[in-house]
Amino acid sequence: MRCAKCGNDNPADSSFCEGCGTKLELVCPTCKTPASPGARFCKKCGIAFAAIGADSSQTSPSESLVKVTADASSAPEVIDGERKTVTALFADLKGSTELMEDLDPEEARAIIDPAVRIMVEAVHRYEGYVVQSRGDGIFALFGAPAAYEDHPQRALYAALQMQRELREHGQRRAATGAHAPVARVGVNTGEVVVRSVEIGGKVEYTPIGHTLNLGSRLEMLAPAGSIAVSEYTRNLCEGYFELRSLGPMAVKGISEPINVYEVTGLGALRTHFELAARRGLTKFVAVSASWNRYVTRLIRQLPGTGRSSR
Repeated sequence: MRCAKCGNDNPADSSFCEGCGTKLELVCPTCKTPASPGARFCKKCGIAFAAIGADSSQTSPSESLVKVTADASSAPEVIDGERKTVTALFADLKGSTELMEDLDPEEARAIIDPAVRIMVEAVHRYEGYVVQSRGDGIFALFGAPAAYEDHPQRALYAALQMQRELREHGQRRAATGAHAPVARVGVNTGEVVVRSVEIGGKVEYTPIGHTLNLGSRLEMLAPAGSIAVSEYTRNLCEGYFELRSLGPMAVKGISEPINVYEVTGLGALRTHFELAARRGLTKFVAVSASWNRYVTRLIRQLPGTGRSSR
């Protein structure tokens, strides 16, 4: 395995470069799925590792993959101090602390891991970015690092999907007499400042701002099995989703109560045009033929457009 940082050739079983100490990891550059040493294709998205890189014909699949992974260690590219408008999604399992108190760690993992996997896959489906896995939940961003105009809607689509799949997963477990995990989701939209932080040889994409704090608090306020959103997110998504007011709620760390809304399902709208039609389209104003001739005459009299025509 060749280190992309210093070029040193390392034994195939190396976890760290013997030349510079950089951690060597095999991760698919497309979907970020960990790959086994010697893998030729990604087990999730099917991309051919040997086809990556200009010199892939001269390297083994593992070598080309390590090079791409090292190049991507600084990805997503971020300008320190860059201000972005994003939608933050926080999700966790309700009552997991009490549940794990009486369980062996292996038993707890068997309950939590499938649930967290459902959360992550829902975020990836709508092209969100999982910033952090928090043991029994996740913190994800929509609108950064990949910018999408409809990032609030994407976040709520992902939230609805994860809740639907978690309910189905819980029903299957309950049918066998096992514990059925229940999740809470909080979503908030607003401005953050992003920065890159190097931890253990990896550069992580980290946002900072009150938007994240409020999103985390909304998760705590969400009823079990539901999705809670702020008023700002609700304004951006109204019509695309069905929302129910939970009323003003006191939030720890915030001086004034905030209006909280619960997402109960999909709305009737699907496109921006449908939303504009619902709000009222701008009236079309016809231009008369005489006015059109007058404007044409003025244009012809402009410098460089030729002689005037009567």
